[in-house]
Amino acid sequence: MGVVNVTPDSFSDGGEWYEPDAAVGHGRRLLDEGADVLDVGGESTRPGAGRVPVAEELARVLPVVSSLAADGAVVSVDTTRAEVARRAVDAGARIVNDVSGGLADPRMAQVVAETGVAYVCMHWRGHADVMDELERYDDVVTDVRAELSARVDALLGAGVRREQIVLDPGLGFSKAGSANWPLLARLGELEDLGLPVLVGASRKRFLGHLLAGPDGRPVPPSSRDDATAAVTTLAAAAGAWCVRVHAVRASADAVRVVAAWRRAGATSTARTLPVPGRDDSTRRAAT
Repeated sequence: MGVVNVTPDSFSDGGEWYEPDAAVGHGRRLLDEGADVLDVGGESTRPGAGRVPVAEELARVLPVVSSLAADGAVVSVDTTRAEVARRAVDAGARIVNDVSGGLADPRMAQVVAETGVAYVCMHWRGHADVMDELERYDDVVTDVRAELSARVDALLGAGVRREQIVLDPGLGFSKAGSANWPLLARLGELEDLGLPVLVGASRKRFLGHLLAGPDGRPVPPSSRDDATAAVTTLAAAAGAWCVRVHAVRASADAVRVVAAWRRAGATSTARTLPVPGRDDSTRRAAT
């Protein structure tokens, strides 16, 4: 999933693709680099960001969604608002990526149920201006899993079909630093909920802190793409359904490597190896 930010203030690209023509051109380049989905967003969710009026969000995303969908791209709309989601689906979006998991707008579940689109339900505790104040966990993986499970139950109760739902652990949202790593290392515990999982680690703060220089200053977002590709590799190997990234090519290549590795492992002919400490006639299978 390639990110197309149609905003003047996103943390990762600072408005570089703010104008519709620039955003559409950027989306087409991401497709050329290997993106399967383009995620178009018109409201920044960077830490501390304020809300934008719904009319402004619509004006930003609809021209881009409609143009990219007309090109045949699979388009996702990144929004927490039901009205924006519905209008974007009418314009050609096939996925709604809601960082609030339906908590920001109680009408969202109805829109998802009625349109039948795929829905990315992210773990969320509050809007960008307050989310860092809400980072309180006993065990972050257990807590996130339980809160996502509750959101799934609410969506199903509102008429959303289970096969529409994708889960996102919400890296960086109410998780400023070290809390993100257990979510990645224990991704299987989220996958145990039986739904596809999307990982959105790209260029986020916790990678900037990991790569900080001797002075302790985090590296800027543009210097986090190699680390992002490393996360992509590990997430793909752990079974993630999708990764959401700003720089597509390296992550797309990483996904291909993991897929080839898995295919080779699945088709390898089993061979027998002696078991240490046991009679040579006793063998075990190994691939």
